[in-house]
Amino acid sequence: MSRFRRFALFGGIALAVVVLLSLGFQFGLPGSAGPRDRLGTYSSDQGRLMYQVHLPPDYREDSRPPVVMAVHGCAMTGFGWNSMKATTRFDQLADEAGFIVVYPTQSPFQNKLNCWNSTDPADQHRGRGEPELLAGIAREVVSEYHADPRQVHVTGASSGAGAAVILAATYPDVFATATSVAGGEYGLDQVDPEHPAEVPPTYTAGQAYAQMGPRARPVPLLVFQGDQDDVVPPLVADRLVEHWARVIELATGGDVDAKPESVVRQNPPGLHPYTRSTYAAAGGGLPVIESYLTSGMGHAWSGPAASGLFTDRAGPDMARLIWDFAAARPMNGGTR
Repeated sequence: MSRFRRFALFGGIALAVVVLLSLGFQFGLPGSAGPRDRLGTYSSDQGRLMYQVHLPPDYREDSRPPVVMAVHGCAMTGFGWNSMKATTRFDQLADEAGFIVVYPTQSPFQNKLNCWNSTDPADQHRGRGEPELLAGIAREVVSEYHADPRQVHVTGASSGAGAAVILAATYPDVFATATSVAGGEYGLDQVDPEHPAEVPPTYTAGQAYAQMGPRARPVPLLVFQGDQDDVVPPLVADRLVEHWARVIELATGGDVDAKPESVVRQNPPGLHPYTRSTYAAAGGGLPVIESYLTSGMGHAWSGPAASGLFTDRAGPDMARLIWDFAAARPMNGGTR
């Protein structure tokens, strides 16, 4: 074999290995999906996203199960390497509780850290960019798997948390609840970290409410934050609570006190202590906002079986708390 042909052969093998590793990072290696996992692709004039759906063992087309969409953070994927699937362990809970989980994954090369572009104004509007693609996935899953459109919930971590809040503002007719794990408010890109008071959270709340338009409704929000997070500091979570309380006020014409209705501190043995605060709307009912601040936790997803680079098994069981919050709050009178 000539030196040139040998070089070309080795070069081709090397390129194939790089491609396989890249695909494995993004979408998982062959055989990594379970028997009840399904791969999907959503395409529109705004682009294309791949996602994986996990079906519970008792799934039937006539069962109308709820849906939880889990949106990964930076340097993560939906269902490949360092995935939201492994981080959250939602599949195990879904098998127990009977809901569908969907894991969208960022398109390769859309962001050099594989983040969602939630701080880009181009990706903060209904019908455009990432919000259109993610909401499109949710609608597609509801249609294809005959899920309950009143019980579609979105949760995200870090940049995915930003995307989840944006979806709550831009598609309140699709998502019944939203959860932010180490994320911030709609329009956070307008806030100078050195001078955050210059843009109050009530100002960005007005923008979020404007995005709701005629679909405006009080989307319940769950917030998780570690007090040792040096990527997204606790101030950002504080702002998010105040911000969303104002969004709900605007959507209902009622009041939501930015001061908590109740504050309970938990000290589970051998685990991080955490504080749960609840915020209620005028007229009572279930809290419209709940917030967890975990002592000693950084920029991480917490849970007893969490697996990945950005996890902390000593924190509260986020997956179960998210499901408990979501399951109690189906959307009333929503449309798809």
